[in-house]
This record gives sequence, structure tokens and C-alpha cells, in this order.
Amino acid sequence: MNHPLEKFQSCPVCGGKHFEVNNFKSKRCADCGFVYYANPCAATAAFIVNDLDEMLVVRRAKEPAKGTLDLPGGFVDMYETVEEGMCREIKEETGLEVSQSDIVYQFSSPNVYQYSGMGIHTIDMDFLVPVHGDPAAIKAIVRASDDAAEALWIPIGQINPAEFGLTSIRNAVIRFLKSHSARR
Repeated sequence: MNHPLEKFQSCPVCGGKHFEVNNFKSKRCADCGFVYYANPCAATAAFIVNDLDEMLVVRRAKEPAKGTLDLPGGFVDMYETVEEGMCREIKEETGLEVSQSDIVYQFSSPNVYQYSGMGIHTIDMDFLVPVHGDPAAIKAIVRASDDAAEALWIPIGQINPAEFGLTSIRNAVIRFLKSHSARR
């Protein structure tokens, strides 16, 4: 496997060209001594479930895996909590407004997200987001936007993990479906 910082050839502090692998997670500048660590970026995904036991999924509007199913979610921005990032991503991609108190942490997994020719190391945090109330009224609010080309409510029993194009999301869906069926 390539070093996560292989594309970075110059020191971001002094611009020196002696920016070399220090260990498996960092590079060190031989000119100024700066050490940069390649820690994973925080990313989120939401299992949004209504009172009819349907899950809200989106169809990806962009690469990677354009046209395949996905879960609402994305990268956490600087200066926001994971919970704030999850709520923001849900709003951006579906139009649903959820409160931080509505989301329930499920599990996490390491991932490498391919973006612009680079492998971006992430830690994916997955949340259950139950939405209660009149399902028709909730469905009327949902509009695909941002990174989502389409939003679909699918009965959980009809979810096919093979339709999810990103491996990390597909694995999370499999994991969620197993835990969901165990709770029933």
C-alpha cells in the first residue's frame, strides 16, 4: 500500500523538498524538522428510518460510484462536531432537519475514500436517525440536493446492499441490517 502522503512532495511549512516518510502515518521535513501526521478525516452516514420501517437512501450524483445508492452523509467540517456535521449533511442532501438529540451513534469503521486521484483516509461514523410522525408529511419534505441526485424511501426488508456503490457504505448497510433484524 502507498503511503497516505505520497502525493505531498514539499514541506507545507518551509517548502523544502526533503519531505520524507517518517513512519507509517507521518512525513518529516529534513530541512526544518516539521512532522506532518496523516490522521483520518471524520465522515458520517445516516440510517434514516421512518415509522413504516422504511430507510431513506440517496442516489449518488457524483463520482466515485455515481448513480449507485448511498446513505446521506459526508465529511465533517472544521470547527463542527460530528453530530453537527451529521445534521448538516442530512439537511443538505435531503432537506430533512433533524436535531442532534435525534441521532443515535451505531458504529464506526476505517475507510479509504477515493477523491481526485487520492486515497483519503477516513473514520466513518454511522448513526441511526429515526424520524417520527406522519410518513407522508415527512416524505413531502424530502428533496434530493447537493451530492444526491435522488432520494428514495425503501422498506428495510427490501434493501439490497449490492446496490450501494461505495464498499464502506455497503459494509455499513450489511452491518446495520444484521443489527436491525436482531432487534426485531
